[in-house]
Amino acid sequence: MKFLDRAKIYIRSGNGGAGCVSFRREKFIEFGGPDGGDGGRGGDVVIECVQNLNTLLDYRYQQHFKAGTGVHGMGKDRHGANGADIVLKVPMGTQVMDEDEEDILFDFTKPGERVVLAKGGNGGFGNAHFKGPGNQAPRHANPGQEGVEMTLILRLKLIADAGLIGLPNAGKSTFLAATSRARPKIADYPFTTLKPQLGVVAVDGEEFVLADLPGLIEGAAYGVGLGSEFLAHVERCNVLLHLVDGTAEDPQASYRMIRRELRAYGADLIDKPEVIALNKCDALSPEEIEEKAKAIARSAHVSRKAIHVISGQSGQGVTELLRAVIGPIRERRAADALENRPARAPTPPEAWRP
Repeated sequence: MKFLDRAKIYIRSGNGGAGCVSFRREKFIEFGGPDGGDGGRGGDVVIECVQNLNTLLDYRYQQHFKAGTGVHGMGKDRHGANGADIVLKVPMGTQVMDEDEEDILFDFTKPGERVVLAKGGNGGFGNAHFKGPGNQAPRHANPGQEGVEMTLILRLKLIADAGLIGLPNAGKSTFLAATSRARPKIADYPFTTLKPQLGVVAVDGEEFVLADLPGLIEGAAYGVGLGSEFLAHVERCNVLLHLVDGTAEDPQASYRMIRRELRAYGADLIDKPEVIALNKCDALSPEEIEEKAKAIARSAHVSRKAIHVISGQSGQGVTELLRAVIGPIRERRAADALENRPARAPTPPEAWRP
């Protein structure tokens, strides 16, 4: 399935039906009167967050959505039928923005969230609505209200517990394939990953979602390549797993470059918890591993023990690395559970006794 994380759509809610001007005229009925019914209400345009989607591909080939129009009122006090609503389904992590992409109107992070984007127009009153002692035979009715029309931008930011970042060909896809059932494209040349990949990783009986983000290059935060689009998906991650290619000539420079891009992009990416791993160590000697790990530790301002030495190909050090990644995720889940816990009901006062 193709991955699409941005779409432009045009929506319009339904017009309300017009009221009816009608009078009751039946044989052998001495007293008639106005009996024009009201028009039906126009349909709404609703957007709903669902769990079984992970792309906006549905909005690539269809961009115009219009809700049903309300039926006009009819005689014999018959109310017009309401127009049919139209429901747009989007994956978790979708943001609804205005046409200028300056304001975020809605941000969907939980399945089941439902918002009315455009309300349908009200139906007009029929002449039966205006009858009274002072106007026993009204000959006018209201037209239905027009619907709302707008242009919106849908932008998807994947929701994952951890995000894989690093230079192209750092071994991110190999690591994701080795730790989950995801099957990303793997090759011996850079930029094999052209779209984010998700995988469910299990360690010590717990699971978390890991996102393999395409490799970043220098200037990605300013739109070079596709980095600015990929960095948007990092915003949702609770922890960053930074893979550094151990076979590179200067792994320390590679690490610094990625950190500069995170800082330049903003959105507090530089402040997210980070787990650093020196990858492809099965192709290095112990002396080279120690030298490169110490250099990265100096740049990251951490101890040498904080730099994990792994090999996604052979599995060396992978389990220990996953345990380090799930630690911040476990803390975040506990904090979210505590925040969403329902308030405790107050204890009723004890009954008075003489």
